[in-house]
Amino acid sequence: MNRTPRPLLQVSLAGLCLAMCSAFASAQDWPAGKPVRILNGFPPGGASDIQARAIAARLSQNLGAPFVVENKPGASTAIAARELIKSPADGSTLMYTITSTTSNVPHFFAKPPYDIFKDFTPLGLGSYTRTILVATAKAPYGTVKELIDYAKANPGKVNYGSFGLGSTAHINGEVLGANAGINIVHVPYKGSADAIRDLFAGQIQLAFDGPTTAVANARAGKVKILAIADAQRLPAVPEVPTMTEAGVPGMDTPGLEQLLGPPGMSRELAARINAEFVKAVRSPEVTDLLVKGGSTVVASTVEEHARIMKDNYEAWGAVIRKFGIRLD
Repeated sequence: MNRTPRPLLQVSLAGLCLAMCSAFASAQDWPAGKPVRILNGFPPGGASDIQARAIAARLSQNLGAPFVVENKPGASTAIAARELIKSPADGSTLMYTITSTTSNVPHFFAKPPYDIFKDFTPLGLGSYTRTILVATAKAPYGTVKELIDYAKANPGKVNYGSFGLGSTAHINGEVLGANAGINIVHVPYKGSADAIRDLFAGQIQLAFDGPTTAVANARAGKVKILAIADAQRLPAVPEVPTMTEAGVPGMDTPGLEQLLGPPGMSRELAARINAEFVKAVRSPEVTDLLVKGGSTVVASTVEEHARIMKDNYEAWGAVIRKFGIRLD
């Protein structure tokens, strides 16, 4: 029987201990007063950007280091995702992103732009979110039924905006059109802020917007909320029905607002970042922002995030395949 010589075994164990101790020490030092970039795949002003900036501000306050949100819009968040993937795994570059990145985009292509299970490190699920169907304030309809009747009487004259090709908002528009038997035209934007700006101006008639901005704009009288694309009504607007209650099922899979790191991050560093992320999400000001915006606070562990991300990926994949939505 071959045996490892004792001196070599001692050296190997010493090296392993040194590597583990070094990883633990670097994790405890993070961010060591250095700037941390938080990538966001949308222009400023959208729901995900607003949340990312609130979390970044809290992290800066808690840790005494600058956390800077960098907007990298385009390609349904794939531009930001690719930059994250090529970044060093030292915690200096993170990404706060939505369901599109991890649950939608990979299903749209024969050759996906990345592998969510190999190219990202889950660092924590911040909240469950959903899209809300809103109409321009001057729309001649105020309910989903009235919208369907109008669209059937005016085929091809109703369009809807989304915050990008392949986004949850895009998918929900396709489901609405198919399940309601209406012809509505998709107009993709690089972010929700641009779409809602055109909704205010009447350039588009509908949008599936994020709850943070949809609820605020409805309260200001700038849009009409028609229905919630979720399994349950929102406490923020309890009078508004779900899409299923309004007669159009198939839009009840939640979205994710989540923090990702590049591939290859150590468990110790991931756990350290997760602890600080959870603390920031659970802070009174961030929790208040999420709840008032219609999100459900989760603040998960790394392990819970990985499991939920996988389940969400499979659920959205089933919807995308059912309706044959492709981007290649």
